[in-house]
Amino acid sequence: MSTSAAAPTRREQILSEAARLFAERGFHGVGVDEIGAAVGISGPGLYRHFAGKDAMLAELLVGISERLLTGGRRRVEEADGDPAAVLASLIDGHIDFALDDRALITLHDRELDRLRDADRKLVRQLQRQYVELWVAVVRELHPGAGEAEVRVAVHAVFGLLNSTPHLGTPGREATESLLRRLAHGAFGALSA
Repeated sequence: MSTSAAAPTRREQILSEAARLFAERGFHGVGVDEIGAAVGISGPGLYRHFAGKDAMLAELLVGISERLLTGGRRRVEEADGDPAAVLASLIDGHIDFALDDRALITLHDRELDRLRDADRKLVRQLQRQYVELWVAVVRELHPGAGEAEVRVAVHAVFGLLNSTPHLGTPGREATESLLRRLAHGAFGALSA
């Protein structure tokens, strides 16, 4: 879960194992003792890092939404206004997320409703902002497509890319290449 090359912190290790376990067995199917054992500390030792499982779930789901939005904004800035480069970069970034954070995709799909209202609203707000980054660049590339059509296309591509937890993958490189072609092809259909 660390965004740097440094070794993950204990907190990051806990979150990574919690995400994996929650995705495998569901939020209610995992106890703090199991999460603690996965990182080599006692279950009660987790409370030095988190108020409880609910806090872990919130940090995981809010955190990934923040990370996607921050990464998307950075990619937009780095592309210097070239919409084709922006879209290619956004697609590549989302593919990395989809292949590297499959447990978080599963967790989001199954457990988002377990978040407190404020955390769930924050996740949805961050996701809407992330979608708007994509909609803006796709509309620039496909000016003949209506906003509603573009919005549907963006959500459809997210669905395609976020299907990775359900795939038996032939290897990262091949899967990455296929997902990239499929995403670009889906957006290209807007001009067909």
